[in-house]
Amino acid sequence: MTERALSFGTVAQAYERYRPGYPAELFELVAEYAGRPVRTALEIGAGTGKATRLFAGRGVAVTATEPDAAMLAELRRNVPAGGPAGVRTVRSAFEALAPGERYDLVYAAASLHWTRPQGRWERIAGLLEPGGVFACFGGPVRPADPAVEEAVRTARAPFLGSDELPAPDGTPPEAPLRWPGTELERSGQFTDVRQTVIASRPTRSAREYAGLLSTVSAYLVLPEDAREEVLRRILAVLPEHVELDADITVHLARRR
Repeated sequence: MTERALSFGTVAQAYERYRPGYPAELFELVAEYAGRPVRTALEIGAGTGKATRLFAGRGVAVTATEPDAAMLAELRRNVPAGGPAGVRTVRSAFEALAPGERYDLVYAAASLHWTRPQGRWERIAGLLEPGGVFACFGGPVRPADPAVEEAVRTARAPFLGSDELPAPDGTPPEAPLRWPGTELERSGQFTDVRQTVIASRPTRSAREYAGLLSTVSAYLVLPEDAREEVLRRILAVLPEHVELDADITVHLARRR
């Protein structure tokens, strides 16, 4: 897991190019749930700043933390310091953040599963103001057409059984409440846990989708020759344009 967590810096520019951003609807959902102004936020594992620009662009003073130097450099190129409320960048793993400062919002965009389970919820709660909000959002991106998805699965099979990450607590993907909502409810640190899905069905070219897969950790940790071969095989079975199931699962909770 650690190897996969630290694999993204080698493809920081591709990550920025191919990974989808986040819609305005996501910010509106978080703001409505908060029920009060969200002025400050801490971002866990900001990557190249896909979510950073959504929140900073709506007046939130974001402290964007990211342990990988190459990813953070890409973020700084794409999300300049300053802006409507200011963006502060910190090169740090979540577990290494110094306690003390508290925020209206702590959020993780497709990054929470890389944090250490021990003490995770106590640490997040400690970074929030009383009544502050935690938000976690993301989800796999896969072909919406079952036949295309099966073709990709078959092409991938000699190299990878799956390119997705299982829920850290073992919750099956078909469960009514998915991870991390399950852990949030058990943590004792949060209340009013909610799960919402924002539907997204973008269409990308075959090469764009293969480019996105090239930034997924399961492929990144393969030997280079195997990675190139599996992506070549996937590209060969894709139609010219691929409709994607890119739904965003959002979990929200309030610090007790």
